[in-house]
Amino acid sequence: MKAERSGLRSFVLLLRTAPDWFLTAWWGLLGARIGPPVEIVQAVIVRDGAVLLARRRDLRGWELPGGNVIPGEEPEAALRREVIEETGLEASVEGLSGVYVRSGFLPHRATVYRCRAEGGALRPSEETPEVAWWPVASLPPGLLPWCRTPLADALAARATACERHERLGISAILESARIDLRARLRGD
Repeated sequence: MKAERSGLRSFVLLLRTAPDWFLTAWWGLLGARIGPPVEIVQAVIVRDGAVLLARRRDLRGWELPGGNVIPGEEPEAALRREVIEETGLEASVEGLSGVYVRSGFLPHRATVYRCRAEGGALRPSEETPEVAWWPVASLPPGLLPWCRTPLADALAARATACERHERLGISAILESARIDLRARLRGD
């Protein structure tokens, strides 16, 4: 009886997961290749030895706050808009940390900035139902794979920004799926 309930629970979980995974797969495999190139901005905000991370609603892993640049929008303006939308905090840009040109799944260009929180109140949003400060020495196991290198680069506080070319292949997809499923199974 217990095994049947566990199987039913897993089946229901997969049904609930399917729409999010379908949309993510569509966007990553096809949608990002239609129209103008995808450009995102992300913030690394550190305070008292902790970094601000946001848990996504659609793919339930932790990542740097940020999002898409609207055509015609200045990247730093997009960054401030996205940070306040996702976290409730107002951020000021301290400097460019790096530019990450990614191919494979969801090809895009990510510009990552070191930032400082300057106001507002930490709060979740519909897009990011959980935001939290994580000690730099103890990052969450659910940190999405494409955030690890930009975070490490920003924390290294190099004098000049780096540019990296990365390929998001099957290993990044499978690890992200594992992170998402674990979070869903825990009820996150």
